[in-house]
Amino acid sequence: MEIRQFNYFMTVAKLGSFTKASQQLHVSQPALSKTIKTFETELNVELLDRSDRRVKLTDSGEIVYNHGIKIFDTLSSLTSNLNDNSTLKSGNIKIGLPSLIGIMFFPSMIKGFSSAYPHITTELTEEGTNKVMRLVEEGELDCGIAMLPVDATKFDVFRLTKDRLMLFLQKSHHLAQRSEISLPDIKNESTILFTEDFTMYDRIIQECNNFGFKPNIAYQSAQWDFIKDMVENNLGITFFPESLNRKIDHDKITSVAITQPHIYWEVGLIVKKDRYRSYATQALIDYITEKGI
Repeated sequence: MEIRQFNYFMTVAKLGSFTKASQQLHVSQPALSKTIKTFETELNVELLDRSDRRVKLTDSGEIVYNHGIKIFDTLSSLTSNLNDNSTLKSGNIKIGLPSLIGIMFFPSMIKGFSSAYPHITTELTEEGTNKVMRLVEEGELDCGIAMLPVDATKFDVFRLTKDRLMLFLQKSHHLAQRSEISLPDIKNESTILFTEDFTMYDRIIQECNNFGFKPNIAYQSAQWDFIKDMVENNLGITFFPESLNRKIDHDKITSVAITQPHIYWEVGLIVKKDRYRSYATQALIDYITEKGI
């Protein structure tokens, strides 16, 4: 059974004539008659009553015709939905992002994207960068926002923003009055870090190792605001991007520049290499590339 056979049969049934149907379909009448006869043979029923000048449906033909209407309605709906998707009238994107990235700039970015493409829905998964990378690689997420660098052999990267990491401390901390600080200066300080799921954890550990020490980790959390609250209560120091200064209570917390070494926090949108990208995902990539954040 082929769609072409259904189409030929439906056209003859609508027009009540092989001659008119062959003209509309731009096929010869013998070819049209042969195709429909083959269709009847495959179904093992007679679909058309050919005894009068005007061709009529048999009882079996009525059943097949009614099903044909539903089939072609479904095909028409499918085509419309695909056209809507390809013209970015609809679609869905699954995005992963760490909590810190989410609070800093994602809401304003996604607000602009949603205004430009109101019928594209977004599903957010909040995880650390390391887990986001794994989920993108495994196809569980369409894309992710991650701290760079990432493995360029696995992901296409679209850079979003670059910031420097600062040391954040409670205002009464003995290092709070410093104008700048070297990483070895915090060697013995109680330090609060993100969990191992976060690339920032790996980065801080590596930078400290470069100076020959391991940080004194007092607490770990996956939530930036919980870390901030612990710093407010002088339970330790932490590392945040400089731009997070606008999210903290400056009566309780201050930030100090780290000058040895300069540690940068760079963020990008990552997509698995050589994998199909939906129209909606490509729209997000194009939007970010054009508009930035």
